[in-house]
Amino acid sequence: MMNETETLNRGLEGIAVAETRLSHIDGEAGELIIGGFPVEKLATNATFEESVFLLFHDRLPTADELADVRSELASRREICPAVREVLRRAADDEKPAMDALRMGVAAANLGTEDDDPMALARRLVAVFPTIVATYWRYRNDKAPVDPREDLSHAANYRYMLTGTEPSDAAVRGLETYLNTVIDHGINASTFTARTVVSTESDLVSAATAAVGSLKGPLHGGAPGPVLEMLRTVHERGDPAAYVDETLADGERLMGFGHRVYRVRDPRAAVLSSAAERLCADADDDFFETVQEFEAVAVDALAEHSADRRLETNVEFYTAVLLDGVGIPKALFTPTFALSRVAGWMAHGLEQLDDNRLIRPVSRYAGPRDRTWTPVADR
Repeated sequence: MMNETETLNRGLEGIAVAETRLSHIDGEAGELIIGGFPVEKLATNATFEESVFLLFHDRLPTADELADVRSELASRREICPAVREVLRRAADDEKPAMDALRMGVAAANLGTEDDDPMALARRLVAVFPTIVATYWRYRNDKAPVDPREDLSHAANYRYMLTGTEPSDAAVRGLETYLNTVIDHGINASTFTARTVVSTESDLVSAATAAVGSLKGPLHGGAPGPVLEMLRTVHERGDPAAYVDETLADGERLMGFGHRVYRVRDPRAAVLSSAAERLCADADDDFFETVQEFEAVAVDALAEHSADRRLETNVEFYTAVLLDGVGIPKALFTPTFALSRVAGWMAHGLEQLDDNRLIRPVSRYAGPRDRTWTPVADR
């Protein structure tokens, strides 16, 4: 139990709560290692299925193992009619997409016999895209599109949203994004998932709780506003004026600054390159505006906040890339979730391997000597 002389670390700042082989962040150097690979190597070379296998098994799959994991994930994509009805009702009530995802995930094991941890982990990774796409189709007064087992994880998600097969360029762009954000240390949602698992609860409960954590705007909610900002800047045609006006009004420039990184987020570099490739044949000069805005904003923030480095974070180019591959703005955070669920599940499995109940302490700051007064005398 904590006493008044012990150190209080609000938000568990700087406190190591687990040993993990899954990812490592160096915020000062701007490095992210995922499963032993620098993020720029993994994101640009792996399929999403390879990244999932890497997190679950601590190595890359052989060709046969890759075929097996693709098949196993593809065979677990379906959702039962009861879950579809929940998602239809969520769409009819105009609930936000993250609310619908939370509802669908909580019922993800209905109609299945998956009950051991690894089977549940694969089921959850497989079913997130179906939940999101089914809700979105209902939300737009369209019939859901059934998943296809012959498509990759990324291609199938995009297919279920639109009903048409995406281009190879769109699939590669989306896959790069999914690989880039698949895991990122003990962030809020991952810590939530590990805490649930530490109680010896199940992975469906852990994923549901993690979605609830990710829904908060301080964790997963900024790429949409970034896109709105960039579209406004592009229409106005004067990035420098927008930056100056925003800072002069005391408002925040979305897409800059990070709780951990003191330099440019390494994921921003990966997604910037992916977005540039995707936008190479675009008719407009939107991407040039994005690059100009980033350069102007970083310089202005260095002057405006000299005591705190505010560099480009992952959300800035997430907005550009996801928009480029055809993901609706309202689904940016759910799309983040359908990648990060693989990280949540890997952390859950890791927690189970050497489990200890996560039980922090608190420092009491209330009174100690109150006198009880009967209700008639209050």
